[in-house]
Amino acid sequence: MVSDLGKHCSFCFYVSSYVGCSVTYVPIKATYSTQKTLKKTRIKLYNTLALPVLLYGSETWTVKARDARRITAAEMKYMRRTAGYIWTDYKTSAQIAKELKITPILDRLLEYKRNWIQHINRIPRNRLPRVMKRYSPTGRRNHGRPLKRLLDM
Repeated sequence: MVSDLGKHCSFCFYVSSYVGCSVTYVPIKATYSTQKTLKKTRIKLYNTLALPVLLYGSETWTVKARDARRITAAEMKYMRRTAGYIWTDYKTSAQIAKELKITPILDRLLEYKRNWIQHINRIPRNRLPRVMKRYSPTGRRNHGRPLKRLLDM
């Protein structure tokens, strides 16, 4: 999912291609167009349609630093367009997120992960998710530096 972010220009197209329905692309694009829809409506549509699709199963993702940058870039591209700014305007991502009153997608992703780990800690010890959490592989690792992950930053 995350590796496809660079291939598509529009956030709406990405959402519709991820869902797998090319039919939904036209209504979503028309709904998200800046001239026709209010900011408040676009933000509600983003929170109810786009975020659940993008974050489905994110509790178990291993998000690398590169993936985190691409997710943030895709999110901010949409947020910038929603706020009515172009990339040459001197507005930081934090200012736009504060103006639109939206929590960043990576913060939500980390919150989902925290909730999932708390859930795993509550379930009985003999259940598979709890066993897998305590699993430690044996053997040797490959040579070289490991890839940087989101929690390593």
